[in-house]
Amino acid sequence: MTRVKRGIATKKRHNKLKAAVKGYSKVATSRVKWAKNFIAKAGQNSYRGRKLKKRQMRSTWITRINAGCRAQDISYSRLINGMLKAKIAVDRKILADLAVSNPEVFNVVVEKAKAAL
Repeated sequence: MTRVKRGIATKKRHNKLKAAVKGYSKVATSRVKWAKNFIAKAGQNSYRGRKLKKRQMRSTWITRINAGCRAQDISYSRLINGMLKAKIAVDRKILADLAVSNPEVFNVVVEKAKAAL
């Protein structure tokens, strides 16, 4: 039987790992065993980060809406309650955008919510 040398496949696999950890610390780029661990940890962090990003964006929207509300002498929670009673179905993302980029339209929404309270 002929001898099978697998060095080329291993080298390719190692090079792929090293390319994936390019820019990491020196230890990660020089040792394959460490590189595998760094890639696994990076994957966990990126998965978690995708969830955190959504939470942080919602928090930012609420902060922007609250700032716009306070200028109209109403709290965020009372605005949301008023919007529910007035049957105004605008989500927080759009509401935050209105508060920042189009305050006059936001003020109309706030007045309608105030009237419904």
